[in-house]
Amino acid sequence: MKHRKDPPGDKNIIGTQVVAIRKAKRMKQKDFLARLQTFGLDISPTSLSRLEGQYRLVQDYEVVAIAKALDVSFEELLGGETEE
Repeated sequence: MKHRKDPPGDKNIIGTQVVAIRKAKRMKQKDFLARLQTFGLDISPTSLSRLEGQYRLVQDYEVVAIAKALDVSFEELLGGETEE
């Protein structure tokens, strides 16, 4: 597996959580991409890599599909519960 050399970008806040949750579930990127397709989100491996590296913006409908594909809540995907 190729490791990311550059520091994370600043285009989204879920990228690092997506990687952490995906790896905790021992899911490879290609398997995750297949799951995303079952939830109506068809993105390329390059696009997923850019999303995980926080170099790509994430649309709201993508967040919904990602949370479903990872079987997590929006709160967990966004890094925990929000403070009020």
